[in-house]
Amino acid sequence: MQFHHHGYVSGDPRIQPAAGTGIDRPEELPDQVDVLIVGSGPAGMITAAQLSQFPGITTRIVERRDARLAIGQADGIQARSVETFQAFGFAQRITEEAYRIVEMAFWKPDPADPARIIRTARPEDDPTVISEFPHLIVNQARVLDYFAEFMRNSPTRMTPDYGFEFEDLEVTGDGEYPVKVTLTHTAGELAGTPRTVRAKYVVGADGARSRVRRAIGCTLAGDQARHAWGVMDALAVTDFPDIRLKCAIQSGGGGSILLIPREGGHLFRMYVDLGEVPPDDNGAVRRTTLEQIIAKANTILSPYTLDVRHVAWHSVYEVGHRLSDRFDDVLPDEVGLRTPRVFITGDACHTHSAKAGQGMNVSMQDGFNLGWKLGHVLEGRSPEALLSTYSAERQVVAKNLIEFDKEWSTLMAKKPEEFEDPSELEDFYVRTGEFPMGFMTQYSPSLLVAEPVHQHIASGFPIGKRFKSAPVVRVCDGVPLHLGHQATADGRWRIYVFADTAAPGAESGVAALADWMANAAESPLAATPQGLDPDAWFDVVVIHQQKHTRIDIGDVPGVFRPPVGPFRLTNYEKVYATDPAADIFDLRGIDRAGAVVVVRPDQYVANVLPLAATAELAAFFAPQLLARPVGSA
Repeated sequence: MQFHHHGYVSGDPRIQPAAGTGIDRPEELPDQVDVLIVGSGPAGMITAAQLSQFPGITTRIVERRDARLAIGQADGIQARSVETFQAFGFAQRITEEAYRIVEMAFWKPDPADPARIIRTARPEDDPTVISEFPHLIVNQARVLDYFAEFMRNSPTRMTPDYGFEFEDLEVTGDGEYPVKVTLTHTAGELAGTPRTVRAKYVVGADGARSRVRRAIGCTLAGDQARHAWGVMDALAVTDFPDIRLKCAIQSGGGGSILLIPREGGHLFRMYVDLGEVPPDDNGAVRRTTLEQIIAKANTILSPYTLDVRHVAWHSVYEVGHRLSDRFDDVLPDEVGLRTPRVFITGDACHTHSAKAGQGMNVSMQDGFNLGWKLGHVLEGRSPEALLSTYSAERQVVAKNLIEFDKEWSTLMAKKPEEFEDPSELEDFYVRTGEFPMGFMTQYSPSLLVAEPVHQHIASGFPIGKRFKSAPVVRVCDGVPLHLGHQATADGRWRIYVFADTAAPGAESGVAALADWMANAAESPLAATPQGLDPDAWFDVVVIHQQKHTRIDIGDVPGVFRPPVGPFRLTNYEKVYATDPAADIFDLRGIDRAGAVVVVRPDQYVANVLPLAATAELAAFFAPQLLARPVGSA
């Protein structure tokens, strides 16, 4: 973490200096905003947190509750989400307080006595080490707290505006703020009073019953699986031996349980199978009592018993799989004719069962995808066409999630005797691990993702997939670290330059590329406005093949050692060497002749190019950048 480049800092370095809209930020919700986010769940909060890094943009997030969420229904945090938390600066802290899943136990009827359950398998959660980040369980409310802290500490000093319920909106097309939003105060002396806010853009993160979705005419299509589950967060005394392990439990005749231990050492969540729901049920299953859920759990756990002492929260739900026909307000016959003004994210776009642990995780990636794009457009970095990529990219991800969840929830609901292979459930869990962990997403070629013409020179960084980190050594101080972990959620593009074999100071592909990036009018760095640090829009780093002790940092081209801050101090922390114990070139299949790996602000690989492909690098960024110097491409 760097924090002295603007002068000596003696306080908490996570608190950034207030700037732009964060200076004298009004407590009251303004009449006009750049971005209005509706709903302070995971999708809304990560969108706001990303936008909080853009000081020139007025972003407000409204929530119908009158205070922070106390207890959330979501709790599973997949490795991709923890990787994202790293970019927002709180992965380590939330990991310390969370429950960590490293194994999963599978219980089935004892063949000798089907009335009893026995443990049949206990596979590792990530046996092939897909990620260096853990799989966590932690209350959704704590995730929101950490995003709220990040927002408060940001240059914009952003905080949620509690006590406002969304009623309706109209895209008028008039003036600078073309979206007219009607809200209602839900708390305090003004409760029940309407309020109108005008916005440039609106983000609906207001859940499965989204009013924003309704206002822009989107529809959810899908089906009900007609299978009900009771869920409870409980404290109990039990003789079941795996009460502190994630478990899939199938009984001989009583149904199934998905057991999720919770953070704090005592609390656990149980999804208890309540069976098929008749077509004429008319919601009766939703009136299943807590006592009935507990009794059902005891039947499934036999011969073990569960003495529930306290329940923090419980509910009954039916599995449903629904997907919105679009994720923004552009109608099918308007595609290509105008760009979006209103977006929906998270549960407003896609609903599914809770048992795959995907709801909060996919919702946050929706918000991360959208937040930086809004920031770049509103700051004048990029054209409005960038915003059309949000729905195109995230709708495909949601569709894949629903298809996966249908298969997983169907397997969880099957009776043991219905499986052709007794190990089918655990085999599916292990075989498909990369998907629920969040690493199967691969965006298709678009304005933001290049065709994989040169993929072979960096095969371990698939274009369209998230940048998979690897160990390196920082040259200036010899510190070993993970390359990807140095990228923060600051809205910048990353350009990773993997050097050829020549040492710094000699003629090489890297030296020629560095000269072009620093001096050519068509270089993407030339788009950075005067007065900003040279790395304000693009974080350019180099990774050398030599051991760090063999590199003279004074010989490294200046584009990798930019001057920063008002004192124009040299940033030495962009020059890396390979880790002898885990060479990143070998780990990620990088050609020893070198490569350029371009990574989006939301951590997805956008392009892979040879060192000499400056024309292709310029052509990739040209349609994404508005602030080009006069006479440049």
